[in-house]
Amino acid sequence: MPLYAETPPIRCGYLDEEDGYCVFWQSFGAPSRPAILLLHGGPGGGTADRMPRLFDPDLWHIITMDQRGAGRSTPHAGDTRQALHANTTTHLISDIERLRKQLDIAQWYLYGASWGATLAQAYALAHRDHVQGMILASVTSTSGFEIDNLYGAAGAYLPEAFSAFQVGAPEGTPGIGMADAYCHRLMSDDVAARDAAARDWCRWEAAVLEADPRAEPSDRFRDPRFRLGFARVVTHYFRDLAWLTPPLLERAAELAGLPAILINSRVDLSCPLVTAWKLHQAMPRSELIVLSGGLHGTLYGPLSEAIVSAGNRLQP
Repeated sequence: MPLYAETPPIRCGYLDEEDGYCVFWQSFGAPSRPAILLLHGGPGGGTADRMPRLFDPDLWHIITMDQRGAGRSTPHAGDTRQALHANTTTHLISDIERLRKQLDIAQWYLYGASWGATLAQAYALAHRDHVQGMILASVTSTSGFEIDNLYGAAGAYLPEAFSAFQVGAPEGTPGIGMADAYCHRLMSDDVAARDAAARDWCRWEAAVLEADPRAEPSDRFRDPRFRLGFARVVTHYFRDLAWLTPPLLERAAELAGLPAILINSRVDLSCPLVTAWKLHQAMPRSELIVLSGGLHGTLYGPLSEAIVSAGNRLQP
């Protein structure tokens, strides 16, 4: 099931400036149809051009938003450290709610993959009355277990890449300690040092993503500005577990009445299946789709096909 054809945005703009940020958004498809907000990953990844093409523009009013510090929102974390000021999960939830009000949408669906799945859950918990359902792929909750796995235990499967990752920040300890060590290096006044840290961080991210031979390499990691911005934002969030207290899974029962489709690869090194499985147990109206292999990228292959199918089925 291929992605839908590219269509031009029907509207685009920026939220009113807040905390020094101008948050960029676009909408596609049919405004008369149910609205679905697409939340990108990273954090710090920005909205990929192909992301809106996961959903049928004849069935959906598709909305994208570049989170603080990323994409076309300003300031960009690849340009200034100020892009991490007033940049927390709480701020992002507030931006999402401001966007809903600006677009005069009473209720909408949420789609999120990887970090976007975390943010979708966090927003739904904060504004349950405005959420009709969710599609979550490569499901995460940004828990201590997940961060320790991604930047520690996953190294057992990719020892060469993990050794190089550790060399880039030898003061870091496997797990959340690597996010903390790299975060400090990425804030350095030494341009060469912070660029090296961004390169080393993104090499590890790419190694994990490309562990499955079907994976598409990310061209965005070749861009020095993207690398620095992405690495800065993701380490800023992950070293503090995205300030999610209590952890999302401890609150998952609050979403029990929400319809959802959860999609995960069985051996995704970035997103252990156990998170999606636990969320499914807490949400009896959810459907869990488990795909073979270890794909993480959602814009190609079986994951994208499952998302396209889910988008065609999760309608009121």
